[in-house]
Amino acid sequence: MIEGHGDDGYRYGQIRMNFSSNIYAHADLSALKAYLATCLDGIASYPDPSPRHLEGLIADDCGLETSEVLVTAGATEAIYLIAQTLRDEPTYRVFRPAFSEYEDACRLFGYREAGQAALCWLCNPDNPTGKVYDKDYVKDLSRQHRVLVLDQSYEDYTARPLLSPSEAVALGNVIQLHSMTKRYGVPGLRLGYVTASATLIARLRAGMRPWAVNTLALRAGEWLLREKPRILPDMKAYLSEARRLREHLNEIEGIEMAPTSTNFMLGTVSPAMAADLKDYLALQKGMLIRDASNFKGLTPHHFRVAAQKPEEDDALVEGIKEFVTQ
Repeated sequence: MIEGHGDDGYRYGQIRMNFSSNIYAHADLSALKAYLATCLDGIASYPDPSPRHLEGLIADDCGLETSEVLVTAGATEAIYLIAQTLRDEPTYRVFRPAFSEYEDACRLFGYREAGQAALCWLCNPDNPTGKVYDKDYVKDLSRQHRVLVLDQSYEDYTARPLLSPSEAVALGNVIQLHSMTKRYGVPGLRLGYVTASATLIARLRAGMRPWAVNTLALRAGEWLLREKPRILPDMKAYLSEARRLREHLNEIEGIEMAPTSTNFMLGTVSPAMAADLKDYLALQKGMLIRDASNFKGLTPHHFRVAAQKPEEDDALVEGIKEFVTQ
């Protein structure tokens, strides 16, 4: 299960700058916090066993029917629910490198990997590379498999065109994962949703545990959809900053950053190890990066960073320069 993930600053103590999570670290959550403070009495009662009100709001926002939406406790719960529900033909395919939970969920429910698999997992934009697959390629991929799980958790962090929920539902066999956690910078609330055909959603709903999403997360989701606050920075400017960060990192001897279409990017450090770079930055500089060596298909030299504020990105560049020249 999840080990060695990002945002693990608790291992080091005082972290001043967090580049390890793909989520923008400076979201202004003050209005959401103030609203949730008025909802605290709700923790004395059970949450909605099946959150149809929030699902209706999401459906309206996406141009779907409520029967085509399923709210989950984050995308990770949806991953395990999908693997559990579709195990009648237990073969899977994963486009790597990718989030380890796809394979962990499949192994848990007895799947075997196969090239012509019934169930295909594609992260788009891809984590950890930041690559974005073309819409036509995704559509073609859906025709090659019984079910395509399209994880669009980072859909708000790219300017590249992606399949809309209505386009994906129209394909019939595509299950899309969406993350309010990442869209609004609230990973602690664990809130996401699935969009798919009414038939697929009904199958998933039948296997879902009751009270899966807690009361405060549900109220937060409803408020965010009503108020639509600006949480993320201007994406054009933010992606421009990510490109600037990548360019400066690529100027450092021993560092090579791969192309990206998102705010985050995958890199290699050589001849040193990514774990040593991470420890140095955390312990000496109070900066946290992601050691990406535990992504299947990557090496001990791989690391991932997400752009933050320009002054923080500049500090990261200087910190990495110091590491490679020590």
